[in-house]
Amino acid sequence: MATLAQPFADPDADYSLPGWIYTDAEFFDVEMARVIRPSWQIVCHESDLAAPGEWRTIAYLGEQVMVVRGEDGAVRAFHNVCRHRAMRIVEGDAGCAKKLVCPYHAWTYELDGRLSGVPMKRDYPALRLEDNGLVPVEVSTWRGFVFVRLEDDGGPSVAEMMAPYDHEIAPYRFEEMRRIGDVRLRDRAVNWKNVGDNYSDNLHIPVAHDGLTRLFGKSYAIEAAGWVDRMSGGLVDRPSDNVWERFYQKHLPRVDHLPEENQRLWLYYKLWPNMAFDIYADQIDFMQWLPVSPTTCVLREMCFALPDERREMKLARYANWRINRVVNAEDTWLIERVQQGMASQSYTVGPIGASEVCLRSFAAKIRNRIPEARLHHAPPPGWSRRPRGV
Repeated sequence: MATLAQPFADPDADYSLPGWIYTDAEFFDVEMARVIRPSWQIVCHESDLAAPGEWRTIAYLGEQVMVVRGEDGAVRAFHNVCRHRAMRIVEGDAGCAKKLVCPYHAWTYELDGRLSGVPMKRDYPALRLEDNGLVPVEVSTWRGFVFVRLEDDGGPSVAEMMAPYDHEIAPYRFEEMRRIGDVRLRDRAVNWKNVGDNYSDNLHIPVAHDGLTRLFGKSYAIEAAGWVDRMSGGLVDRPSDNVWERFYQKHLPRVDHLPEENQRLWLYYKLWPNMAFDIYADQIDFMQWLPVSPTTCVLREMCFALPDERREMKLARYANWRINRVVNAEDTWLIERVQQGMASQSYTVGPIGASEVCLRSFAAKIRNRIPEARLHHAPPPGWSRRPRGV
């Protein structure tokens, strides 16, 4: 079942985005500037920054960003770039430091980004410490999770995007969750939009995901609300003939703080434009698909859960992983072949069904930001550098 899109005057509303924008280098550069740089990206949970000096990093669009807990308890974000010779200051995904010291020439920054130490300081005629602190990046927290964005185009915060569903999130106690695995990075030979399109695609579930169909029956539902796509499915009582699905159905333990209707409910939320999280009674999984090139991206994944030492909960989480490992493999097979098809000269646009509300919502936002996405064929090179209307 799906919530149907409301009719509007957009002449392209019944069509997909055109294939050329999934392979075109010039379009890629434009959408990075207009879509990805101004978007929020999850970095970590506040519990990952429990003590002053603890830091986490994220890399995308050629930028290295760190978030760090200050001595005053505040969480700040900075470009992970020394102001002297552009050296990366911290290395890796996570760490802890009393001060942030550049490994190249030992320029030293405080946890609030201030430049406080420079060897041979008098040798730099133009140096003013107060003007050469780490370059800040906008940071925001929502229900315990930490997000950054490279530019502010006036778009909504994560809290504003999730407002229609905040009441659904509240019982899961996100603020108390803790990481249960390392950050996973997985390369994908597809345009970033293909990952998101597939994530919100409802019609392929009964065709391509036998496991999810066995688990959900006909309960899978989707809707699009503003900046968020919502998908859901309830576990059916009929035992699956797959061992891990049947184990999960039978042994998933009760979670006392969740309402009865959430005990066996799987919830999926996709936030504009490239971030999603899957909510289960046993854990939550975050995923973002970070663009690398017109035809490649990186999946960045993290898992979090409330502390629970019950043996059956640990086994349920393992079964969850086994189930979703199969789903991920099936999706990878699909989107790689869709990406190859997008490069075919035979493909322009495809019709979108009235029930495909999430695809419609995403396509409308892309067209709004980049009007050339309405063109069925790529315009002549250089279109992005010409004045509008020429």
